Amino acid sequence: MNRVDFQFPPITWTGALILCLVCPLGLHADDWPQWRGPNRDGVYSETGLLESFPAEGLKVRWRVPVGWGFSSPVVAQGRVFVTDARLEKPNVREQVLCFDEATGKSLWTYSHAVEYPDWEFTPGQEQGPNGTPIVRDGKVYALGPLGHRLFCLEAASGALLWKKDLEDEYQIDESAAISTSPLIEGNLLILLIGGKPDAGVVALDKDSGNEVWKSLDEYAAHSSPIMITSGGSRQLIVWTLKSVTALDPATGKPYWREKFTAGGSANVVSTPVFSDNRLLVNGLMLQLDAEKPSAAVLWPARPPQRLLNSTSTALLQGDYLFASESSGELVCRNASTGQEVWRTDKANDSKYAANTSIHLTLNGDSVLLFNDRGELIRARLTAEGYHEISRVGLIEPTYPWGGRKVAYSAPAFANRHVFARSDKELKCASLAANPE
Repeated sequence: MNRVDFQFPPITWTGALILCLVCPLGLHADDWPQWRGPNRDGVYSETGLLESFPAEGLKVRWRVPVGWGFSSPVVAQGRVFVTDARLEKPNVREQVLCFDEATGKSLWTYSHAVEYPDWEFTPGQEQGPNGTPIVRDGKVYALGPLGHRLFCLEAASGALLWKKDLEDEYQIDESAAISTSPLIEGNLLILLIGGKPDAGVVALDKDSGNEVWKSLDEYAAHSSPIMITSGGSRQLIVWTLKSVTALDPATGKPYWREKFTAGGSANVVSTPVFSDNRLLVNGLMLQLDAEKPSAAVLWPARPPQRLLNSTSTALLQGDYLFASESSGELVCRNASTGQEVWRTDKANDSKYAANTSIHLTLNGDSVLLFNDRGELIRARLTAEGYHEISRVGLIEPTYPWGGRKVAYSAPAFANRHVFARSDKELKCASLAANPE
């Protein structure tokens, strides 16, 4: 059964006016239409933001209830999109929700009920949705809780344009969760699904959903793909269960492949990071050839040392990288050698030695850190150390894990606001230095 609720289809004049007031002319403002931001690189380039956060907390613009999920919200053209799941045993209702960016009013809901196996309802075993939607050319593309169904919806109304049963078409195991976030390159919608035959990665026509190519006989895990330009070519970088591979995005044919066994899908989570012809894949640093599509291991030489974190993505900045390790500590390493420069436990609670998370987002000359305690921190990260400027509680952690409650979903930053979600609520708070 499909249900589409149409509420406030256009952005209201009031909403448009509020957006104009909070985003005055002369300041740089951006949407956040996909995983890790406009360029999928964890960079937030807006200006006119708070340097220090108010002691009484950020000004909350709105908050709305949402259901189960670890996907991040995305923001585009005055709307906020998020996926969630409503557990109604034996069914799971897969949902895409759309809200007015300025007011939080519900604009529409796309809802699709699917019968799920009993294990899906076991506390601690609930699945997703994990993959973050992507918005492009008036359409929103989203995966359901297990990632087995793909939906293309009209962003303005929520009308279903097309859908695809990935589980059936690509022989995906019932218990396999597709947790990666879709990517768009030109007219191609690219997904890591771990399907068969030879469908570890698939590229679909984004307007019709028809398959254009498929590639790799490999299982996917939880790491989302990225696009880079290196060696005179566009390269699609995918981290699967057994390797890091660069593909020609037009054809799916491999340019190069580096074996990388991370010890299970739970470790294959972080998104690859590219800068200055260096490609960091969790704890594996590759040097890319500037003349042709090719790569060589820069460090480390021994595979067991190639993991930094199983929950979050590093920041690669100049000669240094900054990463949250699974111990909860934030670590700085030399990007050329991998040698540790410093580490600190100030950004998170390191007494929990497994599956801690800190999402790092570069903003100007400082970094916004969102830890799994639901705190937003502004700090300067340099070779000299961790220099905290300010921190504030952003959202209450609600997911029970390892004897505590955590907030794992990465926030979105757009139009001088931060958008954070738990499995209870979606919250919008102002980051503007001079809000109207």
